[in-house]
Amino acid sequence: MKKRTEIAKILKTPPLNAEITVMGWVRAFRSNRFIALYDGSSANTLQIVVDFEQFDEVLLKKISFHACLSVTGKLVESQGAGQSVEILAEQIEILGESNPEVYALQPKVQTMEFLREKAHFRMRTATFSAVFRIRHGVAYAVHKYYNDRGFYYLHSPIITGSDAEGAGEMFQVTTLNLDQPPRTEDGKVDFSQDFFEKATNLTVSGQLQAEIGALALGKVYTFGPTFRAENSNTSRHLAEFWMIEPEVAFYDIEDNMDLAEDFVKYLINYVLEHYPDDVALLDKRIQDLEKNMKMEDRRPMGLLDTLRFVIENDFERITYTEAVELLRNSKEFKKKKFEFEPEWGKDLQAEHERWLVEKHFKKPVIVRNYPKGIKAFYMRMNDDEQTVAAMDVLFPGIGEVIGGSQREERHDRLLQRMHEMGIEEEELWWYLELRKFGGCPHAGFGLGFERMVQFITGMGNIRDVIPFPRTPGYAEF
Repeated sequence: MKKRTEIAKILKTPPLNAEITVMGWVRAFRSNRFIALYDGSSANTLQIVVDFEQFDEVLLKKISFHACLSVTGKLVESQGAGQSVEILAEQIEILGESNPEVYALQPKVQTMEFLREKAHFRMRTATFSAVFRIRHGVAYAVHKYYNDRGFYYLHSPIITGSDAEGAGEMFQVTTLNLDQPPRTEDGKVDFSQDFFEKATNLTVSGQLQAEIGALALGKVYTFGPTFRAENSNTSRHLAEFWMIEPEVAFYDIEDNMDLAEDFVKYLINYVLEHYPDDVALLDKRIQDLEKNMKMEDRRPMGLLDTLRFVIENDFERITYTEAVELLRNSKEFKKKKFEFEPEWGKDLQAEHERWLVEKHFKKPVIVRNYPKGIKAFYMRMNDDEQTVAAMDVLFPGIGEVIGGSQREERHDRLLQRMHEMGIEEEELWWYLELRKFGGCPHAGFGLGFERMVQFITGMGNIRDVIPFPRTPGYAEF
């Protein structure tokens, strides 16, 4: 096969008047003369100029939407508007035909719901190819950020015997015969005869294992798949998703907030620098979608403005108690515009988080020191005995993107919290031993990777930023 040149490379440094070969898929074929070809390397297409008298009519008729071509010709400056260079086709080979009469996709705007059903084709669309290039860029930036700052990448287990969140909504892993599982004398399933000789599940978080790494290597991070068996069909939930969880020895809550702010700003800056065409395409998509919407239904800012809103502002830092007071003193609360009442001791709702970010402070916000009753057992108890050193990072439009805490490093206090929350010592004996032998202050947080990609791309549904979404009742592809 001929050596091809990627479109992204051509547009970056055009080898004018050189004969080159490009390969890709047809986005459009206008007037049997102009082919818009894309190959996935860029948000941009490359125009191919076809002299129809030079090519066989039968071949030209096979050039349809999303047919795959190999084109060889001379690269010249474009004579038309909309592109800087184009190829004068000398040879065209059809690598893969596409029958427009039966092909699932058509050259028109498709709904997101329809494209989810055709996930094996949706990456070919301009929107989704942009989304998944950016997804790659964010993933690379995660590793680059932590590598450049002396962190070590730790692979936490996917199969685990512990529940880091205490939620109980986990996928069970077993090799037992589900039709006739072995049972104990009291009639319960006998997991001692299972592969791991105990009940095991798919992980909901790598945090507890990351703490092991941090208390040996100093600075670690995990970046891997996590699973929640939560029967939720909202635009914010997935059953399988990826988490980034840094954990750092000798960090307190203030250090943790500093790391979180610097990290998310770095990710956004990286995408803006390396994927400007993709961001611009997605920004225009949002503008087109909202043209006919009422003002109150539109996003508060365009995509580019939203991203700049995050990177150009220092994050406001307040306590949970201050956040509740602000909410209860707001005009929105007094006029009963909140669906949920902000009340001390209860979780902040998305509408509360967005009000703090978009209406009150007009900048991203980090809320810290939450009531102990609504947070996990491993978070460090504050001196007031009522709150823990937890933190949430809040963004416009989406609310919480990061949740983290300073961890409870005191053995007696951790043990007390486990007893209060009904967590058996035997289940996490090793976690307790980290505090008994050489423990130290440490902190970390979790960033849902898909939620971050969703924010950066402006996609309205989290299912549209992961290649093959897993949701209740759906595990295709």
